Amino acid sequence: MTQLTIVANIIANEDSIDLVKAELLKLIDITRAEEGCLQYDLHQDNDNPAHFMFYENWVNRDLWQTHMNAQHLADYLTATDGAVTSFTVKEMHVIN
Repeated sequence: MTQLTIVANIIANEDSIDLVKAELLKLIDITRAEEGCLQYDLHQDNDNPAHFMFYENWVNRDLWQTHMNAQHLADYLTATDGAVTSFTVKEMHVIN
């Protein structure tokens, strides 16, 4: 299988930026330790602090799907219920 790049955009509600950021930060170490995770970097927009972006690289889509079904992501969704305006995920691959 081909290496998978994920670009995930999370837009927090204006009154929930700190909550969403704190919950996103909790995901980093546990996710980086997961099988198949090659890169998992969180970014925050310089002009819009409510906009967060994960740039991720995974060995393959199957291992990313395992990540997406992990308990720590379910916990994040519970903790941020109602605090996120939008969440989009783009699955990509390198074409060099």
